[in-house]
Amino acid sequence: MPKGSPELTASRKEEIVNACEKLYQTMSFKEITIKDIGAVTSFTRTSIYNYFQTKEEIFLALMQREYELWAEEMNELAKENETMTTEEFSSALAHSLEKHEQLLKLLAMNHYDMEENSRPERLTEFKVAYGASLDAVRVCVRKFFPATDCESFIFVFFPFLFGVYPYSVATQKQLDAMRDAKMKFRMHSIYEIIYSCVMQLLGGTK
Repeated sequence: MPKGSPELTASRKEEIVNACEKLYQTMSFKEITIKDIGAVTSFTRTSIYNYFQTKEEIFLALMQREYELWAEEMNELAKENETMTTEEFSSALAHSLEKHEQLLKLLAMNHYDMEENSRPERLTEFKVAYGASLDAVRVCVRKFFPATDCESFIFVFFPFLFGVYPYSVATQKQLDAMRDAKMKFRMHSIYEIIYSCVMQLLGGTK
């Protein structure tokens, strides 16, 4: 790590992650290279290695930021509401993740490769953010639905999130293949999928 103020280091990291996020909107994970990310930043490509050693570390940092932002929103939801009905909470949770489509897209990727190709300290930072999102949802469930088995909710809901993006977003190639295979399949929105899941987990109707 180069010598510099913590503020400069944080700023450089943020710029790199922002560049990765921008590219990820139009390119796939496999297509994006360190060279591509460097071309979108204000400093040289080799400087990136002072902050991130691999492409996977940059993507992990992007996912970490998404978890941090989502956790903040869920904590605010708990602070701003004394009570919530099943419908209100299901809707609020679905809307919160609808705003974080990037997170759901990242979750659909191969976590094993990202984590395996990141340094332990980077992986630990990510796990802290992931843990904070678990805790934020726990706070909401325990506050609004004290009769619900919170850990059972967490155990089902968080693994479920890994499959939301593929069921709500499809490329034209995928749609054509499903049509040719004569599949009876209708794409649903992120909101619809998550709302339905949360309602069922909390004992409400679909």
